[in-house]
This record gives sequence, structure tokens and C-alpha cells, in this order.
Amino acid sequence: MLRRQQALGRRLAREVKAIERRVAAEVVAPLIEEIAQRYQSPEVHQYLKDVREHILDHLDLFRESIKELGAVPSPFPLPFPLSPAAFVESAFVDYEVNVLVDNSESTGAPVIVETSPTYKNLFGAVERIVDPFGKLVTNFTRVQAGSLLRAHGGCIVINVVDVLSEPLVWRALKRCLKSGQLEIEAYDPFALLATTTLKPEPMAVSTRVVLVGPSEVFQLLYFLDEEFHDIFKVRADFGYETDAKEARDRFVSQVARVARDDGLPAFHASAVARLIEYGARLVGDRRKLPSQFSEVADVMREAAFWARQDGAVVVQGSHVTKAIEQRIFRLNRVEEKIRELVRDGLLLLDLSGTRVGQVNGLAVLNVGGYDFGRPSRVTAAVSMGSQGIINIEREAQLSGRTHDKGVLILTGYLRRTYAQDFPLSLTASICFEQSYTGIDGDSASSTELFAILSALSGLPLRQDLAVTGSVNQWGEIQPIGGINEKVEGFFATCCAVGLTGTQGVVLPAQNVTELVLRPEVLEAIQQGRFHLYPIRTIDEGIEILTGVKAGSVEEPGTVHYLVLQRLRRLAEGLRRFEATAGKEKEEQRTQDSSEKSSRRLTE
Repeated sequence: MLRRQQALGRRLAREVKAIERRVAAEVVAPLIEEIAQRYQSPEVHQYLKDVREHILDHLDLFRESIKELGAVPSPFPLPFPLSPAAFVESAFVDYEVNVLVDNSESTGAPVIVETSPTYKNLFGAVERIVDPFGKLVTNFTRVQAGSLLRAHGGCIVINVVDVLSEPLVWRALKRCLKSGQLEIEAYDPFALLATTTLKPEPMAVSTRVVLVGPSEVFQLLYFLDEEFHDIFKVRADFGYETDAKEARDRFVSQVARVARDDGLPAFHASAVARLIEYGARLVGDRRKLPSQFSEVADVMREAAFWARQDGAVVVQGSHVTKAIEQRIFRLNRVEEKIRELVRDGLLLLDLSGTRVGQVNGLAVLNVGGYDFGRPSRVTAAVSMGSQGIINIEREAQLSGRTHDKGVLILTGYLRRTYAQDFPLSLTASICFEQSYTGIDGDSASSTELFAILSALSGLPLRQDLAVTGSVNQWGEIQPIGGINEKVEGFFATCCAVGLTGTQGVVLPAQNVTELVLRPEVLEAIQQGRFHLYPIRTIDEGIEILTGVKAGSVEEPGTVHYLVLQRLRRLAEGLRRFEATAGKEKEEQRTQDSSEKSSRRLTE
């Protein structure tokens, strides 16, 4: 009897459950169907179907008694996870939806600039928390999306240097882009103990990754990473300069934008013109303007400060000039010290008169964000010998490879120009006097050649001129870098010692278009107190420096004729010296042989 009652009770319970399930299904099914009609994804339909089955299988969670339990206050100060309200909330966590990415408000494809491309920021993570019992717990609501998933259907911009510096990011990024699948996992590379966690299914992503960074890094990755050129197939090489004619309107628009965004006063036409000059100076060519505007914007902000200090409502050109001068003043302590040493006679530099085998060269020094030109005395000493041109900087291990190449070119010029009928036989040493740091570049090769030609010909060179420019074996002057800093550096040095009105700079003619000089230098040139001498060949330069016609090796009285005669005398003298020395050695050898024979006879 008891068994029949128990069986009847179980059957009754099953029938009640079945009835409850049918009734609940009639309530739940239309609601879920309404949601399903909004989506076309098979995965969403399957998920909603699973939710329906889960609800029907756990109808006890939806009884009023459970809801009433959540409203009952706890008589004891229990931790939040143990409270009735927390229990009820956790019972329905399975029905929550974790929206990883919501682009419903976007009007186009998402574009994300990831400034901190850490592993978690890029790929997302499964976060975990420590509950009151000290356990690491998690659930699917703690799955967080990364910027790669948020940029799905669009693109993400990342700095390649930042990506390479973050641990585990580069390899995971390549794997994601190759497979088109994104895996979100718990990221804890420094955990002492491994713990189990959720592992969401891989998601298909269609995100375009744009890497930005130095071209040197691109070259390294292209040649050292075999997968790089297969994954990143499109390269865009952006320069730092643009044509001024095409970019001038955009440059003015950028000035207006920065002034508007930063709340700066309006900029007068003279101020904009001064900014354009400054931009051209940044790229080292008055026909160009910079494509990067950050440094110009900094000058704008400082110019606006000085305008406000003067009580002006509009930024004038004088305010921009003052801002530039103040930036230079904050950085030119070393430059001023070098001029002081020249003025006090501690750094030997002649700025007037003439000297044989000596000329003023120009170099550019960088002191961290500031470049300036420094004049140096270049000397040459010539004697009989066969060692060729000795670079003292190289012997002292103070020169770079490019400078060494420039010195070797000088030998080629001398050989081609003068040594066609006799061997080039000389020993000449060249030196940057009072230079105790490294030197590189070939911009002083023409300067060194002028000093050697002066030493060979005996013709003195003007010391009120400084020379810059590289030279090839044909005697053609080639353009160099830092021309503005070199001209301004020599002008400032001349002003510190005393401007005579005859001083100037001999420079490559190709560099004239790159001149964007400071206002005080331009004013001195226009007034004839400072001079520029553009040249294209060694002949033009030696005529300016000596006042003597360069001519040819066959024209008496010219520079080349005097040099040829000196080289011929050196070659003949070396030949006579070697012949005499050889004869003396032969006589000594004969005498020694005779003495040995006499000793044998005596014995």
C-alpha cells in the first residue's frame, strides 16, 4: 500500500511538472520567439533555444518564494555572497548577457587608436576576483573584450615599438591575424600557481591592423621576421616634409585649428608668415613645409603667452620671433661658452688676415634637441714622402667612416688632377685643431682640400671666410646638411669677436635653396656686413680664398700650376733621395763585404 502511494505521488509530481512545463512554455516561447525574430544569426537562435530549455528545466527559480527570500533582510551581518539577496542574484546569473562590443551607436566602421597595446588591452581577458573565502572565482560576465574585438569590421592603429616592447603581444597578434580567430583567455603571466578558468570559444574577427613607427623598425621586421611581409602587405612611407606650394593653405588651416582648439589669440598675417619660415627651417628647405605640426604648435603656444604678456589681443610676428629666441636661449649655453672661448683666445681661430695651409671649417654640434654651428681651424702640413694624406683624426680614432671616406677622396682628386705624368709622392697631414671629440661626415672635405692646395702652392687663404661642402674626385662641390646652423654659427662667432664687414661663408651652390636664416643674419647680408659665396667647383672656391686664378696645370702663375710644380719637385726630390740612399746602402754593403773578406784572409 505504501509503495503504491509513493509511486502515485511520484507520478503525480511528474504530471504536475509536465503541466507546469507546458504552461510555462506557452508563456516563455512567445517572448523568446519575439527576441529571435530580431536576429538572423544561427548562433543567437541556438542560444535562445538553450535559454528556453534551461528556464523550463529550472522553473523553481522563478517561484514567488525565491523572490520573497531576496527581500528578507539577514538577521546577521553576513558577507555579501552569503546574504539572501546575493543568493537570489547569483541564481539568475546564467540568464545575464555579457555584451562584449556594442557599436549600435556607431555610424561607420570603428577606428580605434590603441595607445597602450598591452596583452589585456588588445586581446581582452577573463577577469577573476577573490571572494570572501579567499578563492579566485569568475564567470562568463567577467569576460572583457580587447580593442582588437572592439575594432571588428574597422581598423586599429598601434605603435609598433609599443607592441614589440610588450611581452607576448607580437606573437599573439600575428597568430590572430593569420587565423582570423581571436581567443580571450585569462592573462596572468606572473602567477606562481596555475588555476583553472573559463576558456571562451574563439571568435572570428575582421579587423585591419595599422602599425605606425620608424622606418628602421619596418626594415628590421621585413628582413628578420619571415611572417611579417605576408601579414602586413601594404606599406605607406610618410615623409617629414611636403611641398610648400601645395601645403601652404593646409599649414595656415592648421594654425587656425590649433589656435581655436587651445583657445589662443588670433594670429596676424606676419605671425603666420614667421611660422611658415620656422616650419621651412625645421625641414631645412625653404621650398618645403613640415608634415608634423607638433613643434610649430609649441611655438604658437609660447608666442600666444608673450602676446598676452604684452596685453595684445592678436599675436604678431614679433611675438613668434621672441618665442623662437627664447627657445634658443634656453638651450644654447654650450654654444655661448664656445663663443666666449673664441673671444678670449682660448680656442684659436683667425677671423681676419691670411695664412698658408690654414682655413676655417664648420661643423654642427647637437646638445640634445638643439643644433648649432661651430667654426674650427683646419690645418694642413706637407712634406716629402710617400705616405699620402694622413688623417690625424683617424689616427687618433676620433673620426667616423664617412669622414675617412672624404679624406680618401682628396687623394683621388690630387691623383687625377696632377699626377698624370709622375707618381704622386707626398706626405700631408690634415687636422681639426683643438677638436677632442668625435667627428664624422664629409662636409669638411672641400675645406681640407683647400688647406692642402694652399700648403702645396704656398698661397695664403683668407681667414675671414669659413668653408663648408663636400667634394668628389672630379673637384665638384656637393651639398651638405645643417647649412643654416653653420652660417649662423660663423656669423655669431664673428659678431662675438668683431664683425669686420668682409667676413662670410663659402658654401655649396646647391644649398642656397635650403637657407632659412635668422632675421639678424639676413639683415647683415642685405647691408653688406656679411657675405655668402656659393660655389660649384674647387676652382671657384680656391679663387675666392686666394684671390689667384685657378687656371690649369699648364698656365704659369695659376693655383694649379703652382701645385703641380711643387708636387713635381717633391717627386723628384724623393726620387733623388731614394737614389742617394740606395747608393749609400750599396756602398756600405760593399764596404762590409770587403771587411769580412779581409778578416778571413787574416785568419
